[in-house]
Amino acid sequence: VQLVESGGGSVQAGESLRLSCAASGYTHIDYCVGWFRLTPGKEREGVATIASNGRTEFADSVKGRFTVSRDIAENTLYLQMNSLKPEDTAMYYCAAKVGNWNGLVPAEYDYWGQGTQVTVS
Repeated sequence: VQLVESGGGSVQAGESLRLSCAASGYTHIDYCVGWFRLTPGKEREGVATIASNGRTEFADSVKGRFTVSRDIAENTLYLQMNSLKPEDTAMYYCAAKVGNWNGLVPAEYDYWGQGTQVTVS
């Protein structure tokens, strides 16, 4: 399984960004995928995940602002981030796991991308 993120950057508070994760090596039927983020001094946290059946899960801090979606044909995962805040500044990672439960616990995910930096000022 390979995951390659893109779309990070530097924006002002209130602006939007869309992250993409190009995936290969698995079929969506068997995997959950999601977005996690890491800020220096903090533990990696789950942001948004999507199960093989389309069920989504969001961290409380991003509910109403972020959406997660996927293009099954292109095997690409997206994270649309609106109304960005300085506290959203982090390295964002795409991750995948086998199974149907799309929890937000990073330790449950087996495959990780290299990350893309998001900075909000």
